[in-house]
Amino acid sequence: MMRRPVIGMHPWIVVALAGLGVPRVVAHDLGLAGPVANSVLVFVPLAIWVGWVLWRRVPPLPALVVVGVVYGILLAITHQLLWLDAFDSAPPELGGNLAGYFSPTAEQVIVRLASAGSSIVTGVLLGTVTGIVAWVLARIAGRTDRNADDTRR
Repeated sequence: MMRRPVIGMHPWIVVALAGLGVPRVVAHDLGLAGPVANSVLVFVPLAIWVGWVLWRRVPPLPALVVVGVVYGILLAITHQLLWLDAFDSAPPELGGNLAGYFSPTAEQVIVRLASAGSSIVTGVLLGTVTGIVAWVLARIAGRTDRNADDTRR
């Protein structure tokens, strides 16, 4: 019998759930969505994340933290690919004491690395908060995780 991964989801499910957030990133970076469409693109994927872990009865917090990490990576990649379009060919620059301190190339590397790091942190935080919400909902509903018996042995 094939053993279920520790988080209770196979990797392709994690990537699929995380990928649900990519359309919002594209719509945001390219300025394609108004406030209502943006809200739908933000909250529907998160509701699906929560619904999936509740339906499949997997441990919500670890599962959604992992989904959040993958989402953060997809977010970082998408932002990097759409960088020039998102900023109308005028990418952000360092300011304050760092303005003009580095070469333009080094400055862009620094800004892009900071953006990528920020995207990953955003994904982790989003996964964590969503996981906590799913965990609370599971407890309110009196559900236990499918893997709960495995962890007690």
